[in-house]
Amino acid sequence: MAQYFEVHPTNPQLRLIHRAVDVIRQGGVIAYPTDSSYALACHIGDKQAMDKIRRIRQLDDKHDFTLVCRDLTQISTFTKIGNDAFRLIKALTPGPFTFILDATKEVPRRLQHPKKKTIGIRIPDHAVAQTLLRELDEALFSSTLVLPGASVALSDPYEIREQLDHELDLVIDAGIVEFEPTTMIEFTSDGPVIIRQGKGIAELLTQ
Repeated sequence: MAQYFEVHPTNPQLRLIHRAVDVIRQGGVIAYPTDSSYALACHIGDKQAMDKIRRIRQLDDKHDFTLVCRDLTQISTFTKIGNDAFRLIKALTPGPFTFILDATKEVPRRLQHPKKKTIGIRIPDHAVAQTLLRELDEALFSSTLVLPGASVALSDPYEIREQLDHELDLVIDAGIVEFEPTTMIEFTSDGPVIIRQGKGIAELLTQ
């Protein structure tokens, strides 16, 4: 059965965040809130936990996976980021955006897109996610909590616990988070391109 922590959405209790960090470091899979939805997450170095997330969501190896980072410093560890990309990401984050960038060797190959060798990157604008990332002091492997056959992510943490109680190690309840997909921006040789318009508004770019 999954542990269940009720945390304040804007001022999360550190003692509970520290316990969540322990769950992650011990190989656990968690459900946690972001600025666009609830998501699943685990330590990026834990293949078994990643495989569990793939199994829960029934994803194949062609799916674009995402690393959730605390700041631009962490992003630069995992991606090849030029000056233009740096400036755009700095202007739009934290916020509901996913950036598709070329991966560095620091990204496990199983997380990279098999053909393009890219990785999705997020810096969410949510106090619980940010506090979790700060206290973990590492990026998280993350995937939106959309179950097989569904078109939207689960928004109610009670429902998450009911449906995934025997699959997850922890549910972090910060209240209901209605699903709005992130805006996805891919950096190509021709510059940044919006490939999915979602919650985030990038006024300088057009689809």
